[in-house]
Amino acid sequence: MTAKHQHGQPSLFTSIEEVDLPNADIVIHRSLFDVQEADEHLEGLLFETHWQQEQIRMFGKMTDIPRLTAWYGDEDKPYTYSGIEMAPLPWTTRLETIKKQVESVSETTFNSVLLNRYRDGSDGVAWHADNEPELGPAPIIGSVSFGATRAFQFRNITDSKENEMTEEVQLRHGDVLIMGGGTQKYWNHQIPKRTKADPRINLTFRKILS
Repeated sequence: MTAKHQHGQPSLFTSIEEVDLPNADIVIHRSLFDVQEADEHLEGLLFETHWQQEQIRMFGKMTDIPRLTAWYGDEDKPYTYSGIEMAPLPWTTRLETIKKQVESVSETTFNSVLLNRYRDGSDGVAWHADNEPELGPAPIIGSVSFGATRAFQFRNITDSKENEMTEEVQLRHGDVLIMGGGTQKYWNHQIPKRTKADPRINLTFRKILS
C-alpha cells in the first residue's frame, strides 16, 4: 500500500504497515520523510531545540529521566506527565513544517508536541500509555523518528509481566507511527534501553483538549 507524500515538494511514495493488535489502530508510514529531509530535520532539531533534563521522584529521591525532553505547542496548552509539568515553547518553523506533514497522513490536527532526545542506547522510556485526561478518551498520537533505528514495543495494559513482549516494531529514520482508536486505553508502549545505539530524536504530536 502506498500514500502520497504532500508537503509542497515533489510527490514521493511511502509504504504503509499496519500493526495488528486487538482494540488498537496503529499504522506506520515508512520513510514519510525521505533521507535528505530526515537528515536535515535531525541536525536542525539537535541544535535548535531547547532541551531539558527533567527529573522524577523514585524511591523518595529525585532522579534524572533517561533522555532529554522539550515541549512545544499552542500558548494555552500546558501538559503534565509522570508528575512533570511542562509549559509549551512557541512553535518553530521546523516543527510546524513537520507537524503539517504528519497531519496530512493522520487526518487530524495537533496543537502540541513532546520531543524526546535519546543520546545513546542507555536512554529509553519505560512502559506507559499516552492516556492523560487532557488528551481525551481516544487520542491520536503522531510519532516521528529521526536518527538511529530503535525498537518500539507494545504490551497489553493488563499484563504486569515485565519480560513478556506482545509486539515489537523497528522505527527507522524518517518513519511516522500513528496510534489511534483504543491504543492508549488497551496498550502500553516503551523504548527499551540498548547496550549500544546512535542518537535518536522522537517527536510525539498530540491534541490537548483542555
